[in-house]
Amino acid sequence: MLPEIPPPVLNHPDYLRHYRWMKQAIELAAAAGDAGEVPVGALVVDAADRLIATAENRRERDHDPTAHAEILALRAAGANLGSWRLAGCTLYATLEPCPMCSGAIIQARLKLLVYGADDPKAGAVRTVLNLPDSACSNHRLAVLGGILEAPCREQLQSWFGERRG
Repeated sequence: MLPEIPPPVLNHPDYLRHYRWMKQAIELAAAAGDAGEVPVGALVVDAADRLIATAENRRERDHDPTAHAEILALRAAGANLGSWRLAGCTLYATLEPCPMCSGAIIQARLKLLVYGADDPKAGAVRTVLNLPDSACSNHRLAVLGGILEAPCREQLQSWFGERRG
């Protein structure tokens, strides 16, 4: 079930690019939710704005606590590029990454992280912790949060609401 996604509010090329990729991440998240997973989607685009990896949460299906969408997208991007260094790449995620994912994002040397909704319980990029800007980070990562925030948040709230009755 996809949340209603409003039309772009800005026509700046950077915003339109982020909007387009985040819409695709929301579709990935919907597929995860339909499969019984927490609906989080992620994708990686390279410096030329080409899609190189997509992923959705798979913890339940894979019986793997590390199978978060962001981790799976980073693994696929690294395999696609033949390198763990994803310099110049952008990761799009529908939810602010947790500490595990934030650590992996920093280690991947991404150029930019774009995420939709803040995570007030486990967000480790801006909300609860700020790992990218902390002393433990060996890479400075640009972060842009709040792209299609409302549909990302609504997708999660709706999914959890259905399960909690």
